[in-house]
Amino acid sequence: MPVIDMPMEKLETYSGRNPRPADFDKYWTEALGEMRAVKPDVELRAAEFHAPHVDCFDMYFTGVGGARIHVKFLQPKHLAAGTKRPAICVFHGYSGHAGDWTEKLAWAGAGYIVAAMDCRGQGGYSEDITPVRGTTHRGHIIRGLSDPDPQKLLFRSIYLDTAELAGILLAMPQVDATQVYAMGGSQGGGLTLACAALEPRIAKAASQYPFLCDYQRVWEMDLAKDAYMELQAFFRHQDPRHLREHEIFSRLGYIDCQHLAPRIKARTIMAIGLMDAVCPPSTQFAAYNKMTCEKRTVIYPDFAHEVLPGWYDLVFDFFTNQ
Repeated sequence: MPVIDMPMEKLETYSGRNPRPADFDKYWTEALGEMRAVKPDVELRAAEFHAPHVDCFDMYFTGVGGARIHVKFLQPKHLAAGTKRPAICVFHGYSGHAGDWTEKLAWAGAGYIVAAMDCRGQGGYSEDITPVRGTTHRGHIIRGLSDPDPQKLLFRSIYLDTAELAGILLAMPQVDATQVYAMGGSQGGGLTLACAALEPRIAKAASQYPFLCDYQRVWEMDLAKDAYMELQAFFRHQDPRHLREHEIFSRLGYIDCQHLAPRIKARTIMAIGLMDAVCPPSTQFAAYNKMTCEKRTVIYPDFAHEVLPGWYDLVFDFFTNQ
């Protein structure tokens, strides 16, 4: 088997490199408290897109810091009073957006309520309005990294948005609160883990090659490029001699999904391509190996950060039948 990272026997026991801040649990307890204090002011607007048998809406809700978050929301038409349906939170890849309506129709046609979120300040319509000190050059991982207040890390807010969205779905009268799921790939895979960690009522999670895991390992593999390019740019501009390296990676530890992973209670499947040089397999296993929930990996030995044949069919079966 070709190997770009560790052999499988080491991947299965790898515990990660990026430091976990000493006050990590306090940090996220306070963050969740801030989120729960927000009045979401949910608004549904009929979408311009129309489909037979499915109602499509642009949903907006207020997240931490007052930002309005946009979601593509779909549900089967003509739901009878008292009917409850399963629901899925869908999260997109880095710098992207919620995607086309047609991508969600199969799920809605199968009876699911679907909520696909635009991440703050990325390619969709969600706002990024929180002021921060320091550079924001090249990406969102480093947004807030130079601010004296670690609560200004942008991904703190994005992770909280995922949990708030799940909570909104869980409270909807047409949603079966025992069947709320999360799914996504790359950044969306990382957000799936964050959502399930911060909202323990998520029942199932399907994470495809998750981003946002074990930043220090990415750096040490000399893979701070592509999706992680901003790490290289940050060091070159802000700490060219790496005098603050431990401090910087410790700060990133607050938004490292491997440290959130032990909180996950959802039944979880994770797809991993062993030739992935964008989100290296070891970084993904750093999160997977910390999960204590019911879990399994779906391994693609010859595949990288790309379309994984059969994955979405497997996810559909996992959510619907297993």
